Amino acid sequence: MPHRDQPQHPAPPKTLRRVPVQERSAERLTRILDACADLLDEVGYEDLSTRAVAARAGVPIGSVYRFFGNKRAMADALAHRNLDAYAERVAARMAGVERGDWRGAVDVAFDEFLAMKRGVPGFGLVDFGIPSAPDAMPDANSDVAARVAGLLASHLDRPLDKKLRRTVLVGVEAVDAVLQLAFRVHPSGDPDLIDETRTLLHSYFAGSLD
Repeated sequence: MPHRDQPQHPAPPKTLRRVPVQERSAERLTRILDACADLLDEVGYEDLSTRAVAARAGVPIGSVYRFFGNKRAMADALAHRNLDAYAERVAARMAGVERGDWRGAVDVAFDEFLAMKRGVPGFGLVDFGIPSAPDAMPDANSDVAARVAGLLASHLDRPLDKKLRRTVLVGVEAVDAVLQLAFRVHPSGDPDLIDETRTLLHSYFAGSLD
């Protein structure tokens, strides 16, 4: 099974029982998370089961429990993997944006989120956190905002201060709310609402970054 977009050295989530050391074990963990993502799209979170994930991944059920105590922990690990992949994708594309161009950098962060929303298995239900399990990854938007703020600070050669952190957090919360509406209206995201979201971001960030 091919590997999906993911970081080379992701920070292991706290819900991971055992961090893989050997390449074979890491590959098995990848297969489990890939299977989890595929099944989320097919059956949803409520009907997801560790047994079904093991069968789809082609591993014994004991291999799943070696890493995860339950499906919530497994989905949480997928959310962390998504966040690491997102940060890497944004950083890679932001490197091609002219230094100091905050609009271009913000567009990259916005466009990469849309691309993952539309193309990454399981992302529609578990992007950076589990809506039905807030105790698993309780502050996903804050984690996303922290990553994006760090990338923006570096790109703009400005301090990663409280003001920038707050600005990015508000932007992330706003995007999350409006895009939830956009994807309720249309499976691929209502284009008019997506355009409105981009306009909202530019207008809001202009007050802090112009």
